[in-house]
Amino acid sequence: MAEGVKEINDSTFDDEVLKATELVLVDFWAPWCGPCKAIAPMVDEISKAFEGQLKVTKCNVDDNPATPSNYGIRAIPTLMLFKGGEKVETIVGMVEKSKLEQAIKNNL
Repeated sequence: MAEGVKEINDSTFDDEVLKATELVLVDFWAPWCGPCKAIAPMVDEISKAFEGQLKVTKCNVDDNPATPSNYGIRAIPTLMLFKGGEKVETIVGMVEKSKLEQAIKNNL
């Protein structure tokens, strides 16, 4: 996990994501999930590319079931963008880096 990517959990989600002043990307993942492992380097690259504009976080769905349940997450990886405490975008599954970058740019 890159330096710019912060691990969050059910108890820190509100403070780290919903109360954040910047755009926040949340990567919902699990250690056993192959596609989650495959997109992890892309998430790290995104955190570097948008440093100072975007907060990048990861939430392990196995260790933190409440938050994914609250947002109706049924498949992982699921990437969500939050702005001003509201979910503004959801991307499910393995996607091209360009698609994720465009979603971020659309919400900055």
